[in-house]
Amino acid sequence: MKKYVSLLGLCVLITISCGDSASEELPGRVNLRFNNSVNGTPVTLNAETYLNNSGEFYQISELKYIISNIVLITTADEEVRYPIAESYFLINAEDSSSLTIALQDIPAGNYKAIQFGFGIDQQNYPLNGMANFVPKAEETGMLWNWAAGYKFVKFEGSFTSATFQNQTPFTIHVGSHGSTLDNYKEVRLDLNSEMTVSEDQIGNIAIQADVAAIFDNVNTHSLSAKSDIQVDPVNAPKIAENIAHMFSIE
Repeated sequence: MKKYVSLLGLCVLITISCGDSASEELPGRVNLRFNNSVNGTPVTLNAETYLNNSGEFYQISELKYIISNIVLITTADEEVRYPIAESYFLINAEDSSSLTIALQDIPAGNYKAIQFGFGIDQQNYPLNGMANFVPKAEETGMLWNWAAGYKFVKFEGSFTSATFQNQTPFTIHVGSHGSTLDNYKEVRLDLNSEMTVSEDQIGNIAIQADVAAIFDNVNTHSLSAKSDIQVDPVNAPKIAENIAHMFSIE
């Protein structure tokens, strides 16, 4: 009789253990899709002409920007931080494969918001902890040639205006330079609806990047006033502030 009870207890223990194991949800994946546009019109390099609030017509020849420090926020207000060493990405309008970021091993659960950085934060600036990203940044022209620092955005093209009737090139490169000029920004976006992530259910987040905000948002920038912005302590922070407001959830 004692042997029977012991065996029964063992079976119950095994059943409970198996139940606990089966209830543990495995991690899943989240895809971030960046869609670049100008006032709702998709960005087309070297072809489409756009108009800003300063009455300037412009074409875009190059559009690249750095996204970093991705954090997913659960419905319980818990932060799921993507591993820092793997959390630097280059969005390149010329490379369609760069527009989708696949985040792996995301804990199963329900999510309500996403947070990410524009550029590189001071803690990891200029090159600390980013060995995997440095070659890509260098290869794609996102490193300054004359200083150990990053271009957070590389936005180039040409424009015409009442004062510049011939096609005139413009260059907007914004980054941080030491601790005195910090243009890194953090962006938080609430999702339109709750997102569920599990082993069997991939989460998808579509992020609209409205490039028109580079010229017109919190600040207004006229290319006729200044068409070349690089190490610029006056205009670069204004452009960075505008870019922090150019993202939204589709």
